[in-house]
Amino acid sequence: MVETLLLAGVLVAVFVGYNIGGATTGVAFGPAVGAKVISKLGAALLMSVFFFLGGWIVGPAVVETLGEGLVSGAVLTLETGIVVLFFIGLALFAGNLFGVPASTSMTAVGSIAGLGVASGTLNWATMGEVVSWWLVAPVIAFWISGVIGRYLYPTINEWVAISRRETSLWVVDRDSRIPWIHAAEGTDRRELTGSLVLVAIGCYMAFSSGASNVANAVAPLVGSGAITMEWGVIIAGIAVTIGAFTIARRTLETMGNDITNLPLTAAVVVMVVSATIVTLLSAIGIPVQLVIVATMSIVGLGWGRATRTATVSDAVRGEKKTTVSVGALTAEHEGERPPAIGEERVEDIPKASDLFDPSTTARVILIQNFVPVLATIGAYLTFRFVPIFGF
Repeated sequence: MVETLLLAGVLVAVFVGYNIGGATTGVAFGPAVGAKVISKLGAALLMSVFFFLGGWIVGPAVVETLGEGLVSGAVLTLETGIVVLFFIGLALFAGNLFGVPASTSMTAVGSIAGLGVASGTLNWATMGEVVSWWLVAPVIAFWISGVIGRYLYPTINEWVAISRRETSLWVVDRDSRIPWIHAAEGTDRRELTGSLVLVAIGCYMAFSSGASNVANAVAPLVGSGAITMEWGVIIAGIAVTIGAFTIARRTLETMGNDITNLPLTAAVVVMVVSATIVTLLSAIGIPVQLVIVATMSIVGLGWGRATRTATVSDAVRGEKKTTVSVGALTAEHEGERPPAIGEERVEDIPKASDLFDPSTTARVILIQNFVPVLATIGAYLTFRFVPIFGF
C-alpha cells in the first residue's frame, strides 16, 4: 500500500515538474527564441541542464521552507502531499494550456496554505515572511531597473545591440560527417556577441528557476519523508526536462513573440535583475514569483528610461514635463547613440501600447492570477470537506 502511494506521489510530482518545465522555459528562453538566436529544441536542452544545476545547488533551501516551514510535519503526510501536488499540477496545467507561464511559487505556496488553513496548522509567521518578500521583491526589482533605465540602459543599448531577426542567427551545417554550428551569413560580430549574451542570461534564468521551483514539484514528498532531498531534485529535473521538450513550445511562442515587442537589450536587463533577486531569495529559503518580479522590472526599466526627458533639477523645480511610459524602451534602436538626460523631447517617448499587445497582456495577467487562486481554493475545499482527511 505504501509503495503504491509513493509511486502515485512520484507520478504526481512528475506531472507538476512537467508543467513547471512548460511554464518556466518560456520565461527563460522566450526572448532568445523570439530573436531566432536559438531554436525551441536548443532552449529545452539548456533549460534542462541549468534548471537541474540550480535545483541541486540552491534549491534545497526552498524545499525545506515549503516542505517543513509552512505547515506542521504531522499534517504533511504522503497522502496529503499527493493531493497538494495534484492541485499544483492541475493549476499549472491550466495555465500552460493557454500558453501562459503562471507563477509556480505562488501556486505551490497557495496549495500548501490551503492544507494549512483547512487543518489549522498553517505557520502564519513563515507565511507572513514569504508574503512580505512577495511584496518587497517586485519593489526592489522596480527601483533597481528604474535606476538602470535612467542612467545605464541607453548606453547598454548602444553597446550590446541585440536585435530581432526574421531568420536564424546560427545554422547547423550537416554537409560534413560531423554536424557543426556556425553563424548565418550576414551576421556581424556585435550580433554574435549579443546573441551569446542573450543565451547566457537565459541559462542564468534557468538556474534561478531551478533554485526557486524545484521545491514546487517535490517539497511535499520530501517534507513527508517519502523521498530524500537528492532524489527529489533528480525527479524534478527529469520532469522539467520532459516539460521543456514538449508543452514549453506554447509558452516559448507567447513570451518570445506574442505578448510584447520588448527590445532584446531590455529583456537582458530584466532577466539579469529578476534572476538575481530570485536566486538570492531562494538561497535563504524564500520561494519567489519570478513572473511578477520580471514584470515589475520591465515597468521600472521603462519608467527610468522615460524620465530621461528631464534632469533632476528640472523635475524638482517643475520646469520640464516628463512622460512616464514603458514604451520609452522603444525610443531608440539597438546600437543607436542615446540623447543626454534632459535633451530628449517628451514627444519622442512612445506609449506603453506600442510595446505591449493589450489583449494578450490582459489575458496573461488574468490567467496568472487565476492559477494560484485555483490551487489554493481547490486544496482548501478538499482538505476541509473530504471526510477521509479528518480535518
